[in-house]
Amino acid sequence: MFSQTVEYALRAVVHLAMKSPEAQTTAEIAAATKIPVAYLSKVLQGLRAQKIVRLQRGIGGGVSLAHHPSNLTILDVVNAVEPIQRIKTCPLELKSHGKRLCSLHGRMDDSLKQMEHTFAATTLQELLLKSNPSVPLCEK
Repeated sequence: MFSQTVEYALRAVVHLAMKSPEAQTTAEIAAATKIPVAYLSKVLQGLRAQKIVRLQRGIGGGVSLAHHPSNLTILDVVNAVEPIQRIKTCPLELKSHGKRLCSLHGRMDDSLKQMEHTFAATTLQELLLKSNPSVPLCEK
């Protein structure tokens, strides 16, 4: 359901949230999240363009979140790399349907709406504080 780019963007920002406010090198992020460095660089550029992360070059530089983890949601990250595309008109372009979605496409859009709502209501900070024996991105 989610592209590799979305998965990698979420892994990267969760790692950065865990280390926040400390900056991380691209190599450190790649190693911790198991993302190929070249792909990670592309993802980070997209996140930087949408002001999710800051990239600082040079000595003491690295990548850090542009906002506190309590102010970034999963939806912010997803929309920064591949916005969720809601179904607003008939995907088959049937004139008789127009903006009235059939039951199939209506149900699909309802699912997208629910996902959007859940992602908008979940901050990175909440992910880190969630009581769960499996810590994000960590072997324990």
